[in-house]
Amino acid sequence: MPIDRRTLLKGSALAAAAYGAGLVLPLARRAAAGSPVDLVAHDGSAPIDGQHLTERTMSYSLGEAGDTGDGLPPVLRMRKGEAFAARLVNRLKEPTTVHWHGLRIENAMDGVPEMTQPYVYPGDTFDYRFTPPDAGTFWYHPHCNTLEQMGRGMTGMIVVENPLDPVFDAEIVLNLRDFRLGGDGQFIEQFKPRDAARSGTYGTVRTTNWRREPVYDAPAGGLVRLRIAATDVTRIYRLGLEGGAAKVVALDGNPLEAPFPLEFLDVGPGQRMELVVRMPDGEGETVRLVNVRGSTPWTVAALRSTGASRKGDLGDVKPLPANEVPIADPKAEIIPLDFTATAEHGARASICGSLGYTFWAINRVAWPGDTPDRIAALADLKLGRSYIFRMANRTPHAHPIHLHGLSFRAVASNQPRLLGHPTDTILLQPDETADLAFVADNPGEWLLHCHIIEHQKAGMSSYVRIS
Repeated sequence: MPIDRRTLLKGSALAAAAYGAGLVLPLARRAAAGSPVDLVAHDGSAPIDGQHLTERTMSYSLGEAGDTGDGLPPVLRMRKGEAFAARLVNRLKEPTTVHWHGLRIENAMDGVPEMTQPYVYPGDTFDYRFTPPDAGTFWYHPHCNTLEQMGRGMTGMIVVENPLDPVFDAEIVLNLRDFRLGGDGQFIEQFKPRDAARSGTYGTVRTTNWRREPVYDAPAGGLVRLRIAATDVTRIYRLGLEGGAAKVVALDGNPLEAPFPLEFLDVGPGQRMELVVRMPDGEGETVRLVNVRGSTPWTVAALRSTGASRKGDLGDVKPLPANEVPIADPKAEIIPLDFTATAEHGARASICGSLGYTFWAINRVAWPGDTPDRIAALADLKLGRSYIFRMANRTPHAHPIHLHGLSFRAVASNQPRLLGHPTDTILLQPDETADLAFVADNPGEWLLHCHIIEHQKAGMSSYVRIS
């Protein structure tokens, strides 16, 4: 994640539009160790734009009657090192799966059809069982008909708790995403080919937890842990804070060795960050999380102080306990990966959907789709050995590149960026070349793709094999 160290100036021309009305924190539940939860994929409706009831949404609920009414998928809470089990129940009218984004779990649970598991057809179920090895903020989504299912709402957040973490005055989970809705509040086409060949097709309604600019109450003068995930199919955010101060304590599910003050931070689709926000002392005072990327900045969410001040001090915030991510040998084998446009325009039909075009490629090969006769692996890696992906972005657009099942560290780049931090998704900037070092410690076939979903579905996807 590139870090812009400019100071967020008070009195800047940030939009101060009206706050959302809801004050309820997102639904969050944690199953007892090993006790399965029913995660039901279903069609529905929700008041996304605050004026209309949007039909034909897609979402998840816990149990057949577990929908909260606002459409927002539940926050799934797990514990580091404890068994978790979920039974996917498909109530959609099409196949689906669940991918557990950022979790380093066994390959059979990764949720990629035609690679790690069969499709889950309407009316069928699939049991996911795994033990999360890392604590942090993650998320879940389908890997079938991805643009349509995610675009209609199937992006939920995961919190993996660490019993060794400090206790904060409050915790708030923020799921950032757009919806492509018309003026009547109903869905319009999820993509435009000309935009898919560029930076992607943006949504028309920007939401946090499926609401526009929501406000959440938090203790005055308190230290609030803010867990944020960009689950949008396209939008890259540049996030800052107005009206208060915060420290960045974790990125992409992994604690920072040295937390730093938030100024501006780029967060692309698939990426996460955790802040500790120091709330204002006065009753009713607000802190705003703002996006300043693009021509029209806006408030992502606001926190409103309540009660007597707890007089918290950001100086007391220490690094969170680290996850045990192996460190690669610096003399590891280098594997070049070039991310480019392509002249190919055909795509294979797939039960999991196709855009009908291939605009993008990795190492000059465009992903044909989720089919049994897929392309050859980018690389065959030996279990336990270290490797370096030398990723080169040969395009004028940023690409959030996500690797399933593993964590890597950026160890070099021709552009300014945070180095040495373990992550699963890198926001590769235009014309950037970055070295990503990792240990191939998780056997199986692991997808690697751009998390701008149009780019993924239009060719910028492949996989590596570890054995």
